[in-house]
Amino acid sequence: MDTFFPEKTVAVVGLGKIGLPLAAHYAEHGWTVIGCDINSAVVDIINRGGCHVDEESDLAERIAKIHAQGKISATTDLVSAAQKANVVVVIVPVIVHEDHSIAFESIDSATHLIGKGLQKNTLVVYETTLPVGTTSKRFRAILEEESHLSAETDFYLGYSPERVSSGHIERDLNKYPKVVGGINQRSKAAVEAFYGSVIDADLIVMESADEAEFVKLIETTYRDVNIALANEYAQFADAHGLRAVPSIAAANTQPYSHIHIPGVGVGGHCIPVYPYFLMYGDSEGLSLPRRSRVVNDDMSIYSAQRVSRVIGDLHGKKTLILGVAYRGDVKETAFTSAKLLREAFMQAGSEVFAQDPLFTDEELLARGYTPFDSNQASSIDAIVIQAAHSEYNNFDFSQFVNCKVVLDGRASDRPERFAELGIKYITIGDGYTECVSSLSSALARNLSSLLP
Repeated sequence: MDTFFPEKTVAVVGLGKIGLPLAAHYAEHGWTVIGCDINSAVVDIINRGGCHVDEESDLAERIAKIHAQGKISATTDLVSAAQKANVVVVIVPVIVHEDHSIAFESIDSATHLIGKGLQKNTLVVYETTLPVGTTSKRFRAILEEESHLSAETDFYLGYSPERVSSGHIERDLNKYPKVVGGINQRSKAAVEAFYGSVIDADLIVMESADEAEFVKLIETTYRDVNIALANEYAQFADAHGLRAVPSIAAANTQPYSHIHIPGVGVGGHCIPVYPYFLMYGDSEGLSLPRRSRVVNDDMSIYSAQRVSRVIGDLHGKKTLILGVAYRGDVKETAFTSAKLLREAFMQAGSEVFAQDPLFTDEELLARGYTPFDSNQASSIDAIVIQAAHSEYNNFDFSQFVNCKVVLDGRASDRPERFAELGIKYITIGDGYTECVSSLSSALARNLSSLLP
């Protein structure tokens, strides 16, 4: 490794929920870390030995220790950091807009600054999930333009997708093989040398950076397609009076079956987002991922239809969504299904309220939700459990004296607790087919009009 990086100084660009744990991991493996972030408050916290990332249980103690050892510092000056580093690891978010276009602005800006400070024989490696070809084409062109150096002969350029989940990053770094790739053979060797020095798990060396980018998109798109298949199984089960989840569980005892669990939608930074990265630049192919995105997003409409089968026309009814976070016990709303559920129930004429123990009323309002007040409990007609927060295990459902149905969108609760309260408990794919006579044809048309 000394052939490539005699000084062992790494700049980590982006000190968020993944970047800061990566920085700590590198420092604990013998590297001096320069953390880079545009947020001066974050930089100040790290330079005091503090930690602004709460999700990782022991990260604060680890940052304090490596800071005391002089192994980590932080700066907003990315050009200077690039000038000093042997390796630059980029973990700047790339997001998808509401129209599904990809926002490269932040990572492009970081790449321009890295290029301005880039020195010969430096490795630049991206860990942000990217459309195939972004590293070898888009970022290579920016780096070469700004540095007046050649990626072919003067510096190294590679890609290695992050494969970790928030709250378990150190565990995942030690557990999952690290996929790496470079834009050419010399860059591939440099990427392999760097990660070989900081990762204890196995390395999987791909032939190119493009292939390494492809790996991450395969992983996440597979999950979206799999969930869409489970959701279509669930709709079939409901139409035929069958139970989807026990049937899926039985099918999965066969070693070649790995069907996921159906639900009211797919949220988060990854699963509903990265299929659009895979489709980027491909306007006609990848029909299954395209269809899966529609199926999973339309589960909100299907959920409204399921509730209407119990209580009839939703017009004028009051619905409570429990959980606006995209995942249980995580304070994050990226592409949460709660937003689509709110829209579907409102489209059907329902007044929609939201409650989430992780968010204040002010935070709910800022995200477009109407906060639930316990004084309104007696007026609630239907409840949708959108996020499987552990706090809901002991939630007081007895206050909803006029609630007729609970749709458990994550199949996380105990049906018997609702039976005792006289509340109908349903899930996606439980085979409940009874349709009340008051279900209006107008409602059915209204909801059906939202389907593709």
